[in-house]
Amino acid sequence: MNLRDQFFKKPWLFKTYINFWGPYRSAGIRVVQIAPDYSRIVVELRETLNNRNAVGTHFGGSLYSMCDPFYMLMFIARLGKEYVIWDKAASIDFERPGKGTVRAVFTLTPQDDATVRAETANGARYTPTYVVEVLDEQGQRVAKVEKVLYFRRKDAARKP
Repeated sequence: MNLRDQFFKKPWLFKTYINFWGPYRSAGIRVVQIAPDYSRIVVELRETLNNRNAVGTHFGGSLYSMCDPFYMLMFIARLGKEYVIWDKAASIDFERPGKGTVRAVFTLTPQDDATVRAETANGARYTPTYVVEVLDEQGQRVAKVEKVLYFRRKDAARKP
């Protein structure tokens, strides 16, 4: 088993790596919970001197960064090596100033996996949009992030 396989087969290893990864650690971003089947990941961003903007609220780049890779990584863990999976596009809508600790909860269902498999079964590309909300400590939405992912079966991607 190579390192990539171990990384995704052991959620505790994934969580540890992400939490010690320099860009996330210095920004105050951390994974606080991960389901064994990668169906749910909870990420928090604590307010620190390193991630405040000029007006004393969370820097928008940190809010986006805390949401950036998780849907892609969850699908890589869930679908395995048979698929090419990339982040294709993203947008963030800032709705209110973020203060204190903010949280994003990423969830996937078996239906999400089945839809990807069905949509790519004939070799087609599939580019769905997934949405995650960043909530403050009072449960109010600070930002909404939309992620467009790209899926294709690897065997189909190699065909001319």
